[in-house]
Amino acid sequence: MNPCFEVFSQGEEIITGQTVDSNAAWLSQQAVQQGFTVTRHTAVGDRLADLVGVLHEIADRADCCISTGGLGPTSDDLTAAAVAQAFGTPLKFDAAAFTQMQRFFASRNRPMPEANRKQAMLPEGAERLDNRWGTAPGFALQQGRCWFAFLPGVPSEMKAMFQESVLPKWHQRFRLKPSTLVTLRTVGIGESDIQQRLTSVVIPGPVQLGFRASLHEVQTKLLFPHGYEASAREELAAHVAGLLGDAVFAIDRSGAENGDLACVVDGLMTAQGKTLAVVETISQGSLAGLCVGSAWLLESRFEQSRSRLAASLGVVLDAANPMASAQTMAGAVRQQSGADFVLVQLYAGDRTLLQDPGQGVTIHTLLLTEHGSHPATHTVAGSGKRKQYQAATLALDFLRRYLQSRL
Repeated sequence: MNPCFEVFSQGEEIITGQTVDSNAAWLSQQAVQQGFTVTRHTAVGDRLADLVGVLHEIADRADCCISTGGLGPTSDDLTAAAVAQAFGTPLKFDAAAFTQMQRFFASRNRPMPEANRKQAMLPEGAERLDNRWGTAPGFALQQGRCWFAFLPGVPSEMKAMFQESVLPKWHQRFRLKPSTLVTLRTVGIGESDIQQRLTSVVIPGPVQLGFRASLHEVQTKLLFPHGYEASAREELAAHVAGLLGDAVFAIDRSGAENGDLACVVDGLMTAQGKTLAVVETISQGSLAGLCVGSAWLLESRFEQSRSRLAASLGVVLDAANPMASAQTMAGAVRQQSGADFVLVQLYAGDRTLLQDPGQGVTIHTLLLTEHGSHPATHTVAGSGKRKQYQAATLALDFLRRYLQSRL
């Protein structure tokens, strides 16, 4: 049986919603991949009695807990004090931690405030976890059933310290049997449609099927227990991928992620040695923004007004035929830019539709390549921002589908 893992998040900003607890999600992902069973996420504000109470509970029910936050120099940073009170381990000055903090400030030519001395007060008997990325050292200790690791709440510091200090200790202290997570990443298909397509699939009992939706993609997750036969795992993943069709833009496996849609397109464009110019209307530069830094993106034009776009290109559009207009624009852009591919995105109807959340907008997309013109039509809905992001994602995915069909 896998050891039980909990995340304990501290801070008033988390429980009041001022800060999204991305640390808990990230740590849970690491724990699952390493072979823990994640049983709880607990968040508590800056109240000493509440912190002490939760620490007592976790010590009795979990095998491992990572706590984030509350290690700073201010009066509302109570983690070390809570641990000292909960477990009867008085705080003791750690000279090595203090020296590290002094070096941190010295390297930035800044004097160290006296308040930072508090961060060097660690529970007696705890193992210090060095922080080479900030001022707050972490610490670890065993209490009752549970091994605790206390890390800063700043995500960059927390992640670096986890990789350097916590992960090696996990493998020393626990007999972990890592699960294998296969994630099928899709665009242009919703959760309900995915569920409908998978109704015929028999998911074996030990395998967990889950979904995660965001604005830019939907992920279908298959979590296989340790020791699950590799050939059976790949057969099931391939079967699910086949049912989802070309909506799948990448398949990730534990420790081998392909990146988001923009990363996949970047790899395809680079591998095929192609260049691109884009003309955007409804996405208003968001498409080019997804590709920022890519050497193959030669040019980006965006404007809500089709007439202004036409004027800038020196062409006349057919108001009654959006695809013909897109074709005309694509030809002019290719001639001016010299790009291998030109992607043009136009929308039907009046500009007021863009900001009306009650109205959908039809998008006409045309990809001009050396092999001819490739049209597509999509509909986006929701707020103006949602329409903008959807339009950018769908256009990029249209390019991806063309590129993958050529492999």
